[in-house]
Amino acid sequence: MMLARSQALRSGARFQTALRAGTGSLRLAGAPTATVRYYALAQSARQDALQMDTPQAGSSVFQAQDTFLRRHVGPRPEQLEKILKTLGYSSFEAFVRETVPEEVRYQQTEELANSIPALSEDELARRVEQLAKDIQLYRSYIGMGYHGTIVPAVIMRNLLENPGWYTSYTPYQPEIAQGRLESLLNFQTMVKSLTSLDLANASLLDEGTAAGEAMILALGNTKDKKKRVFLVDEHVAPQTVSVVRGRAKGFGVEVIQTSLVKDQKACMPSASVVDPSRVMGVLVQYPNLDGALVDWAPLAKEAKAHGALTIAATDLLALTMIKPPGEWGADIALGNAGRFGVPPGYGGPQAAFFAVTDALKRRMPGRLIGVSKDTTGRPAYRLALQTREQHIRREKATSNICTAQALLANMSAMYAVYHGPKGLRRIAAKVHSETLVLKSLLEQFGYKIQNDSFFDTLTVQTAAAQVKASEVMKIALDAKMNLRSVDKDSVGVTLDETVTQEDLLAIINVFARAAKQPEQSIEDLKKVAEKHGLHAGELDTLKIQGGFARESDYLTQPVFHKHHSETAMMRYMSGLQNKDLSLVHAMIPLGSCTMKLNSASSMMPLSKPEFNGLHPFAPVEQAKGLQTLIKELEHDLGVLTGFPAVSLQPNSGAQGEFAGLSVIRAYLDANGQQHRKVCLIPTSAHGTNPASAVMAGMTVVPVKTLNDGTVDLEDLQAKAEKHQNELAATMITEPGTTGIYFANISKAFDIVHKYGGQVYMDGANFQAQVGLTNPVQMGADVTHLNLHKTFSIPHGGGGPGVGPIGVAAHLAPFLPSNPVVSSGGAQAIEAISAAPWGSASILTIAWAYIKMLGFTGLRSSTEVALLNANYVAEKIKHKYKVKYVGKYGNVAHELLVDVAEFQPLGLTVMDFAKRLMDYGFHPPTCSWPISTGLLIEITESEPFEEIERLIEAMLSIADEAQEIRDGKQSKEVNLLKMAPHTIETIAQENWDRPYSRERAAYPVAGLRRNKFWPSVSRIDDAFGDRNLVCECGDVEEYAGL
Repeated sequence: MMLARSQALRSGARFQTALRAGTGSLRLAGAPTATVRYYALAQSARQDALQMDTPQAGSSVFQAQDTFLRRHVGPRPEQLEKILKTLGYSSFEAFVRETVPEEVRYQQTEELANSIPALSEDELARRVEQLAKDIQLYRSYIGMGYHGTIVPAVIMRNLLENPGWYTSYTPYQPEIAQGRLESLLNFQTMVKSLTSLDLANASLLDEGTAAGEAMILALGNTKDKKKRVFLVDEHVAPQTVSVVRGRAKGFGVEVIQTSLVKDQKACMPSASVVDPSRVMGVLVQYPNLDGALVDWAPLAKEAKAHGALTIAATDLLALTMIKPPGEWGADIALGNAGRFGVPPGYGGPQAAFFAVTDALKRRMPGRLIGVSKDTTGRPAYRLALQTREQHIRREKATSNICTAQALLANMSAMYAVYHGPKGLRRIAAKVHSETLVLKSLLEQFGYKIQNDSFFDTLTVQTAAAQVKASEVMKIALDAKMNLRSVDKDSVGVTLDETVTQEDLLAIINVFARAAKQPEQSIEDLKKVAEKHGLHAGELDTLKIQGGFARESDYLTQPVFHKHHSETAMMRYMSGLQNKDLSLVHAMIPLGSCTMKLNSASSMMPLSKPEFNGLHPFAPVEQAKGLQTLIKELEHDLGVLTGFPAVSLQPNSGAQGEFAGLSVIRAYLDANGQQHRKVCLIPTSAHGTNPASAVMAGMTVVPVKTLNDGTVDLEDLQAKAEKHQNELAATMITEPGTTGIYFANISKAFDIVHKYGGQVYMDGANFQAQVGLTNPVQMGADVTHLNLHKTFSIPHGGGGPGVGPIGVAAHLAPFLPSNPVVSSGGAQAIEAISAAPWGSASILTIAWAYIKMLGFTGLRSSTEVALLNANYVAEKIKHKYKVKYVGKYGNVAHELLVDVAEFQPLGLTVMDFAKRLMDYGFHPPTCSWPISTGLLIEITESEPFEEIERLIEAMLSIADEAQEIRDGKQSKEVNLLKMAPHTIETIAQENWDRPYSRERAAYPVAGLRRNKFWPSVSRIDDAFGDRNLVCECGDVEEYAGL
């Protein structure tokens, strides 16, 4: 079943043929087939960075003149010419010829240039309005983990729409990230408190993936290899079950979904269903899918007796009123925090939460914020227990979690801070009160409510009122509302904080019309509320009935009680923001992270309710405008990658890796190649690669990296031949993580294909491919893209992200599905993420970015990014060793600086990183892909002046290091070892350091005009891990940091 590389190339050739015809007939993930026609609101001329400030000859006077390219690219044309001249080139064409290997580049054609026409920012805004008009924003009462919410305007404006928050990176450098670290610690504390468990992480991707992580945690927690069964209650959300099943396959876990209630008591199933000694974990929903509250305590006790963990998928708002999982014996609680101020967004992004008992803390997936201290002894926040994470454990990891949902977690944390425990309780009580009124009137109409106990969801048995469920659904749609279709005799209704009395009345009258009962009025609702003793003044004391009422306090920390006026809240968020370095302040030159401009024009659609307010399981015809956008994005990504099929479902790059490998796994299985399980991965690969391979059920075999930074073809050949009967795939990044293109990459792919394997190209560095080459050109079968890198979705301080995959034609039938909304291929794998199109609302950002640049603008952006990296390499190479360069001495879009030569001076990578903070920069990627490396990436968006400022800083730090070599500073106390220097340190009364305050604070003159100050001194990581504190406790103890 060996697949020649030409198979992938042929699929690409078909795609190019479609381009020449002017219509792309693409295999889209969201439908069996779809035809996407190109559109252009203006006939845009070819965009070129050197001419971006010059009107195009022959263009119409009616054509938009203010192109987005000139706003997106930082250096001006004359500066680009200067850079080219410095590097010895007369044109971009000459530069690209010696930077991107001929073996990798594809031929530029008119068809490609016209494949994605460019829109101006104004044209894009008008296009957005057109699409928004094609979206029917019905009131959705579907539930299933997605709820309407009211986003406080102060949070919307000062956090979600604030580049000071959304352009920052994951807080690996805590001295310049104390603000968002504090907010994420608030999130952890909020989750810990509401669930009554011991520890919570700083968010996961969504509820489905969180449940999958919990299952693997339970597997890793048992030492009994016979325990390979994971029980799931029959009333767990179907999208969650699908994600869990997909995760289980790679680990050899059997998922059994069955009823875990017998005779109205929660219990393990009978031995005829499963041997309890084989069970390692149990998943329940609380409240369950139908809205019922179940006392799971007996089940938790029984599961514990059999050595199994109990996992509760729960609801944070409900937990303000119902007994928390930690109090009835759950080991893990997880769920979706979206109803704390984050709209459903047609599936996301929203922050998932994950809390565990103390015994499980070192197995918990995801980021964990802890409290340590800096060199002055002051408390400081940091990422704790990082040795658990995939970038360290690699193939030994059981989770590939990298990106989380930090921005959305911060929104939910601020929602809790703003409302406080009393405010949250009132919101919950209002929702529950309205549900009580709804239940009362529905029973009055003759309907039967299936669940006796509930918080906000009722399952209504329509047959009891001699009404078909389909009739209720039809009348509801006519009234512009969506209910949940349960079966032919039942519908579900879930209420939320957005429901007004008019909304409630409309819901009630839908059921009244269906049952041919008199329609009700607002006064009727008030009478029912009065009858049940429901008064606004008593919301604080309203209790859930049936023995489920919460009695314990929650959110007792001062931060949840102090910032309830808008002024106080605004200043609190602003104070945190001011502690964090983001793209608002300076370049963030993180290698393999692509911290480019997140333009205002591309961000604006996200705030529109038409795009962020849709329920992911609303009828597809209501989302026509967003579906059009999704198909256009799939098409454009197909153009850029060369692949005929794309899935947007994976909601992070690591999820994209897992999805791509799972698709390969399914293809091999379908072709009788189940025995193929070996995945060849270079030693220089991203840490997520081996972790993802293990998750997909593959065995990782490492491949050597040569001294020149490329993959060792001889070692690849030897290992492919050795494992030819078991070879499933290879995972290779292009350009490599060492910062250079691999000219022989097609030969590497030919080797893998020759021995029956599939080729997975890691798209983390697709930034250096766009418009110049693509995976199909090189012979890949599948790739993932990071829309939060290459395509301008902001990093958000650690998420959200999107990791779509493109696949060759033979893999298209296996693209991921969704159990609720039809999507994926004909032989689709299980869901990768909970929603059919993943984090759909932020797809608007990548879509807008591509549309405004067009194909030629995207290509020009790539060329400028390559140029900027090579300029920095050229300017600093006389004082630093640039570890790897290509055939002509050039790097790709990033350069790897090796500081090993400074080790005899007592200096480490981290010393250089912390000193760069004193110059007002975020450090590059540290100690990766080599332990002594600084991986520097300069995006196309950075102004020439900022690039020069980084060069000046790097050269100045090299001079400071030279002073140690010359004996002018000691190895123990010097400008680098003592960095970063806070304003408090500089202002201290006693100064006993062998350098001046001025040199510490203002090492170059430009910093006197504008300087970002770290808020804490260097943090003691080891102390933080030895003394683990991962909740805010009394947050105000740390408020002065």
